[in-house]
Amino acid sequence: MRRFIEKADILIEALPYLRAFHEKAFVIKYGGRAMESDKGRRSVLQDLVFLSSTGIYPILVHGGGVHIDAKLKRKGIQASFIDGKRVTTGEMVDIVDETLTEINRSLVRQIRENLKGHAKSIFGRDGLFEVKRIAQKELGFVGEIIRVRRKWIDKILQNATIPVVSPVSRAKDRRLYNVNADDAATKLAEALRAEKLVFLTDVNGILRNRTDPSSRIPTVRVNEVERLISRRIVDSGMIPKVRAAVHAISKGVKRVHIINGNVPRALLLDIFTDRGIGTEIVK
Repeated sequence: MRRFIEKADILIEALPYLRAFHEKAFVIKYGGRAMESDKGRRSVLQDLVFLSSTGIYPILVHGGGVHIDAKLKRKGIQASFIDGKRVTTGEMVDIVDETLTEINRSLVRQIRENLKGHAKSIFGRDGLFEVKRIAQKELGFVGEIIRVRRKWIDKILQNATIPVVSPVSRAKDRRLYNVNADDAATKLAEALRAEKLVFLTDVNGILRNRTDPSSRIPTVRVNEVERLISRRIVDSGMIPKVRAAVHAISKGVKRVHIINGNVPRALLLDIFTDRGIGTEIVK
């Protein structure tokens, strides 16, 4: 009986959040090593189906760097990066697009067939994002988003369907450009003025001591971010995420979360519990 009472208590704890977030947009960026585990991927997709079923509007933006690196390696192409962005030749952008298309269709198929949810593939190249070639010419065919056609997403959300977005997009010259998935998720969240932008990573948020999981910082205000960077509490690949968070909040996104996507029920634990499991960045 105690176990059932505890389950009921969890539902009661979630109730205020369910009310507050009804018909609010959550943009969730998923990629990197957080996507590697089949079990972890199923858990994340189950969370998305649950959110959608409660009247919340989740939008999944995915990357696939590990899979892209593997395919490039099989073709004898060496991957390289500048400031966290992939150097992308004309040959490589087709490989990136092909790989992300495969991942996208696999995610949608799993939501539909295995989890009985509703999902639809959205490809940036078909018109969701308009991009231009990024100023750093040495990056090659890498684009930055200059326009989001949000009506594409609004129409899908109204049908209680989860948009699953691949970020590779076209510019006015009709060429494909590789777009960083973190950037795509941020721009989409800004265009939707989303309630939440969530980065699913393979770390437990921002830690004061990276070797001590108990040193997690639950909440960071935007005016604290640069101090955390200067003290090297935030460094490496976390820097672009927290700076993207600051920019997103300045554009109307309410909160940004950085959580470990490998934790079972990660999204639900962070969104529907008082303590959360990652770090939230707020105004």
